[in-house]
Amino acid sequence: MPTRSPTSHDDDTRGEGTAQTGSVGAIGFMADPTRHLFFTGKGGVGKTSLSTAAALALADAGKRVLLVSTDAASNLDEMLGIELRNQPVPVPGAPGLSVLNIDPDTAAESYRQRVLAQMGPDASAQELATVREQLSGACTTEIAAFDEFSALLAEGAADWDHVVFDTAPTGHTLRLLSLPKAWTGFLDGNDRGASCLGPHSGLKMQERRFQAALEALADPAQTTVVLVARPDPGAIAEAARTSDELRELGLNHQRLAVNGVFRASERGDVVARAIEDLGRQALDHLPAALLALPQDRVPLRAFDTVGLPALRALLRPGAPPPAPATPAPTTADTALPGLAALADELAAAGHGVVMVMGKGGVGKTTIAAALALGLVQRGHSVHLSTTDPAAHLAVTLDGQVPGLRVSRIDPRVETQRYIDKIMAAKSPGLDAQEQALLLEDLQSPCTEEVAVFHAFSRIVGEGRSAFVVLDTAPTGHSMLLMDATGAYHRQMTREFEGHGAARIVTPLMRLQDGGYTRIVLVTLPEVTPVSQAAALQDDLRRAGIEPFAWVLNKSVLAAGTREPLLAARLVGERRQIERLSAGLARRLFALPWLTEPPVGFARLSQLVGDDHRVAPAGR
Repeated sequence: MPTRSPTSHDDDTRGEGTAQTGSVGAIGFMADPTRHLFFTGKGGVGKTSLSTAAALALADAGKRVLLVSTDAASNLDEMLGIELRNQPVPVPGAPGLSVLNIDPDTAAESYRQRVLAQMGPDASAQELATVREQLSGACTTEIAAFDEFSALLAEGAADWDHVVFDTAPTGHTLRLLSLPKAWTGFLDGNDRGASCLGPHSGLKMQERRFQAALEALADPAQTTVVLVARPDPGAIAEAARTSDELRELGLNHQRLAVNGVFRASERGDVVARAIEDLGRQALDHLPAALLALPQDRVPLRAFDTVGLPALRALLRPGAPPPAPATPAPTTADTALPGLAALADELAAAGHGVVMVMGKGGVGKTTIAAALALGLVQRGHSVHLSTTDPAAHLAVTLDGQVPGLRVSRIDPRVETQRYIDKIMAAKSPGLDAQEQALLLEDLQSPCTEEVAVFHAFSRIVGEGRSAFVVLDTAPTGHSMLLMDATGAYHRQMTREFEGHGAARIVTPLMRLQDGGYTRIVLVTLPEVTPVSQAAALQDDLRRAGIEPFAWVLNKSVLAAGTREPLLAARLVGERRQIERLSAGLARRLFALPWLTEPPVGFARLSQLVGDDHRVAPAGR
């Protein structure tokens, strides 16, 4: 693959390409594509759009292409207008292109059946039940999904010329890619015992497959890793961190794709110039790790990337864009309240848990930090914490605030703390060999799941006497944590069943209590983020958890811009506000797009001190 200097282009068409129908264009990662294209990056940067557009372009060029989603919160079904399955599904209107979604639940059940089958016909019903219970946790779901992913890299995609991977947000993807190394160390010379993944002897086959998958990913002749970012400091910083961590795993064949680069045509438009300036500043200060990579820039489009015409136009600037949509009729006739009004409602409870959830990249960390400051301003003590592996709370707050405690549930720290606690409690009654076996079992990667859950539960419990604001991981990873919460609830309920006098309060019960926990869903005024937040709301409701409110972040409706491209995007924004107002959100609040990033105490405080309002959806 050619490697162009990232500083060799300084005009507005940098890296755009001019592909014609039936050929692959000049976008760098499409010029000489390897068999595997692996797209990763921070949530919300456009991985799914770029990976799908790339797969479609390859198929249009006559290749047989399999597009694989490893994201539990994938929206490929909406983008392509098809029902995703755990088997390849042909895409109508795109000969040669098929899509496969690695469904975590389906993968986990298949994995359980394989492990149980390895136990043989002599296994008793009790032994089978014990192993099935061991295989009921979120860790099993995670490793099972990676097992499916590994099979495609190792031997399971021989019928395809190219396999394009649309991955989960960065923190979750890095966790998956690190599993082979973790399990290699844990299983080395260890054929006895069992873990949450079943008997250790049955894991050897998976271990070999995982190693083959990593070798394929690390082979530059087979795989190109495309780091996707937006012209935003947070997304760029995460891409740089991801680049370093992937190198540690041996994945060195990387490219940078900056999506959504904006150039203002109305030079006198303050909003348009501010958006352009912020993006240019971010790109002018690329970290060294990214400057060393070949780079592509994809311009911001006036349309949502839903449907084949839009996806084809994304990487082909010469292609006609989809016809603009007609604004939907609207019933909204009042301005949407801002974060100050939401902070007032939350503060009225006096204490409790506020969980900020949503798809990666929608601004959960900003909203969580602002609401925490709003509660402090209203006289409350607040613990602001994050369960996100790619946490950015410290950067967002940029300083200490009296009355506000900030923490992060660090998986490595919590795992070691949990191991130390178990060893201290059980070691006194064990001999040296038994202690060694116990420590060996606690080195299992599954221990991390348990440790993180215990930390999460501990922080949720603090809401009894103060406010806890939780900035959660991107959607798919958060639902794994919810699964662990549900599994613990079921276990405790079984253990205390029949003890009428016992009163247990599990973390799930606290989350289900609307007077104790308030879930705030954050989304952007675009089709895909709203649909994914709606799917998350459905998942929460199935768990008996009712969201308290929605926040529509980065609305440009009230900005008064004359920029043609931004004005065209407002059509879609009005549609999403109408969609939310029509019953999807019980309470709807909005945060306008800001000309200065809301970083630091002063700017975040303004968001909850002044009641910013967004103009009515129909105006």
